[in-house]
Amino acid sequence: MGLAQCLAAAFLFLLLLGPTTAQRVVTVQEGPLYRVRGSHVTLWCKVSGYQGPAEQNFQWSIYLPSAPEREVQIVSTVDPSFPYAIYTQRVRSRGIFVERLQGDAVLLHITELQDRDAGQYECHTPNTDERYFGSYSAKMNLSVIPDTLSASMAPQALTLVEGDAVELTCEVSKSTVQHTHLSVGWYLLQGAEHRPKEILTLSKDFILKPGPSYEQRFLEGDVQLNRVGNTTYKLLLRGVKPSDQGQLYCEAAEWIEDPDETWKDISCKETERTWLAVVSQGRDLSVDIAAAERSLAEGDTLQLHCMVEAPKSISRHFQVIWLLNEREVARVDPHGVLTWKEEYEERAKLGQLRAFKPSNAVYVLTIFEVGLKDKGTYRCSVSEMKTHGDLHSIQANVSSGIQVNVKPIGSHVRLSVSTSTPRVTVGDPLILQCEVQGATGPVSLRWWHLPPQQPGHRVLVAAMEQDGTRSLGSAYRDGGTRGSLRLEKESPGTFTLVIPSTLGEDDGGQYRCEATQWSRGQNWTGKGEVAVTVSSMGLSLHATLRSRVPTVSYGQSFELFCQVNASYTLEEVPASVRWLFQPSRPTGPLQELVQGFPGGTVVWAQPQLQRKAQLSKAGTSFRLHIHSALPADEGTYRCEVEVWRRNTLALGQPAASTSSNAVEIKVVLPESKLRVAAKDGSVEIASSNAAIDCRVVLAPNNSQFAVTWYFLPPLADATPLQIVRANYDSVLEYGSEFSSPAQKSRFLSQRASSNIFQLQILSADLRDWGRYYCVVEEWLWLVDGWYKLGEGTSGRTTLKFKLPEGEPEVEKSNHSISAREGEEATLPCRLQGALPPGTHLSATWFRAESGGRDSALLTLRRDGSVEYPQQRRAAGLYLRRPSAGDFSLTLGSVQSPDAGAYYCQLQKWQRQGEGRDWALRASARSGYIRLTAAAPESTVLSRICSSPPLLNFILYLPLILILLLALAVFCWYCKFRKSKKSNTTGWMMELEGN
Repeated sequence: MGLAQCLAAAFLFLLLLGPTTAQRVVTVQEGPLYRVRGSHVTLWCKVSGYQGPAEQNFQWSIYLPSAPEREVQIVSTVDPSFPYAIYTQRVRSRGIFVERLQGDAVLLHITELQDRDAGQYECHTPNTDERYFGSYSAKMNLSVIPDTLSASMAPQALTLVEGDAVELTCEVSKSTVQHTHLSVGWYLLQGAEHRPKEILTLSKDFILKPGPSYEQRFLEGDVQLNRVGNTTYKLLLRGVKPSDQGQLYCEAAEWIEDPDETWKDISCKETERTWLAVVSQGRDLSVDIAAAERSLAEGDTLQLHCMVEAPKSISRHFQVIWLLNEREVARVDPHGVLTWKEEYEERAKLGQLRAFKPSNAVYVLTIFEVGLKDKGTYRCSVSEMKTHGDLHSIQANVSSGIQVNVKPIGSHVRLSVSTSTPRVTVGDPLILQCEVQGATGPVSLRWWHLPPQQPGHRVLVAAMEQDGTRSLGSAYRDGGTRGSLRLEKESPGTFTLVIPSTLGEDDGGQYRCEATQWSRGQNWTGKGEVAVTVSSMGLSLHATLRSRVPTVSYGQSFELFCQVNASYTLEEVPASVRWLFQPSRPTGPLQELVQGFPGGTVVWAQPQLQRKAQLSKAGTSFRLHIHSALPADEGTYRCEVEVWRRNTLALGQPAASTSSNAVEIKVVLPESKLRVAAKDGSVEIASSNAAIDCRVVLAPNNSQFAVTWYFLPPLADATPLQIVRANYDSVLEYGSEFSSPAQKSRFLSQRASSNIFQLQILSADLRDWGRYYCVVEEWLWLVDGWYKLGEGTSGRTTLKFKLPEGEPEVEKSNHSISAREGEEATLPCRLQGALPPGTHLSATWFRAESGGRDSALLTLRRDGSVEYPQQRRAAGLYLRRPSAGDFSLTLGSVQSPDAGAYYCQLQKWQRQGEGRDWALRASARSGYIRLTAAAPESTVLSRICSSPPLLNFILYLPLILILLLALAVFCWYCKFRKSKKSNTTGWMMELEGN
């Protein structure tokens, strides 16, 4: 057979075979892989040579070592019911999920690897080819090994002078059975930066690599990393610079070589941080003064901060003097004692002035309700004393100043009035806007109508007081005429007045806005006007909209009636009706729903509404019937009616038109059945992980839940802090206080069972002491989206720690103290017994509130600084402390609102070791001290009568008078008897003489 015959035969054979196809091949990441417990693991899988859609589906399964022949389904990209029960919860909570890299490649994510995840993994692709040809699955092995990597460095705070050297030590160890390498690096974190700077790293290949900012210093030998023994790594930094200050820490990573000859980091650990401060030579002490606002209006609050920058400032002794226009206002000595100049003492007693030091480096001066006399140059003068007790040994004196301006009230307030409806037809709404700019205090507002027919006359339309209270003028209170007027505060300085329906041309004319700002008993009023024209058509027309049931349940039907009143019957003229709708949360202008034309034509502007709504007309009434109400149907409805003159076609401009009042329809969602366990409880631990439960007592099976966890610090009036929120899609959102990577890794929200949510706190310590609770939201899918039906709040769970020592001895018994208004009152709180060496005490005074939420008044920290949680009470509270164990609180001027129950809380602190942090060792609370306030003495006589000796004399005065009267009668009787006896004797002698 010749060459031509062979080629022809081959071509014929190919035609008989039909078109050739590629062979399907599934490839999975090569194994075995070794990954540590608790790590985030990814496995890739891809398919090639397939037919069908470009987007292929993937299914992952596992064969466990205990049953190597049994397939356990994990997750699928196409079938939500694919996972077996043991993996369902992890898939729903996205603990296990599939990430699509492209149409034919995916990544399997296991966010927290568990021991039971070890086994042989199979990636399978469902067939989309015309015939089975090739491989449809591939397998690989994954082993789970323990995480043995550890890295540690003793935390410390260092203050060095520029040019000094610093050496830090990091201990790194591992005990992994498999062959692994280590990398150790040092990093610097500065200020608010989230990305640390790399200093120097010893890579897994034993190569030293400096960071970009340290390359030159590394080449010059000023940056070194030395390994000492098997586990010790030392960083040497010579010639420190101000750019080196910040937080230094060590990071260690463990690497393993995978079968594809690539190295993978399987574990990474960070140490605690060392705070490094570098002081430039010749600038040992500096002072800076700052104000939150330097340009104020009368009545505003001025707060000044004086910051002292010095190395080791906590152990140095500073005296701070506040001056205004070079005249002393107040001073704070190194002991923290505050002294006001004579001309400021009265304002300080009234609580208008306040000065204190939150720390040894920060001093605060606050002036409440500033006046014109408070403007000028403020200066903070700082003097350093050589010793704590010697106030005359000034070693250095530095000061800083700032200019503060105080403007009269209303001097910078501007008012403008505008309208988006300058020309309207009768029945149209009026929208007026008043914008007040530059107001620094509460504002009250009034809208007036100035009718053109009555010059000089004005009619009140609406008013809003300083507290937001709204009221309508007498002519505008009938909602059936002009509709429900709305006066809204759109933003802090913008007020909008909406008149839903104008009655006639008389509603035109000028509208005036009057805004009044109030401050310290004074006020300023600004005015502005805008003109509006209201015109009517030739025919008289009015429409009223009503609904029999303004509130309907989900799925229920409702009807709207548009009643038209005219001086003629609608059958005589062509008329059309247009139905408008504004959602409850407006996103723009009114939406048109449907329009009925004179010839009977109906045009649906919302096609989806046509399937569930009916439009009809009877006489002068138009009806809109809507079936099966949805949440999207909630909002405001309005009808517009247009008429044309008789015997004319409904073309061009109508002869008359009117817009009805607005009717609001509310759609009530299904009632929430959610019930959350509200009983308070407590969890007590020593130092380990903690779990807080949140139990759903009752909820429908078809609902989804969103869970938000909150933390309440120990102070009774503390604001709840959001820890983490898991929405109904299991997407996590951490609160601002818990958004750092370290906090996210310690606070975990998970669903322990179908009705129990759990907050896991890993490595809990005393910072976590407080109360925790959850808020559970019930969400349900209703045809067109997810809707929140309700929510429930759990009881408070208190997390307690078993402190290593017993309570400090403090008086536990309750007693009472009485003081007259205007006098001082001292509430005792004394430590009983001696304070062990090396320990410090902190104290907090509380006032017991009837509602159960005790409020903190004053906190004395262990370093001697004082904090006032309630700034308005600060001026009248003192800790005089005649001895180290005396924490008695003095109220400077008792008033009747001060009456109540008080107690103090003592905490004992002890340093854990040389150069280490302070640790809380014990805590105790005193008994209640009930303070009563008596009315002040009104007259001199009342003071005299209230003295105890005179009071006793007055009580016994009647008895003394009775005794004196009896004695006088007795004496008179005796004298009378004696006189009578004498007369009788003389008479007898006279008889005998005769």
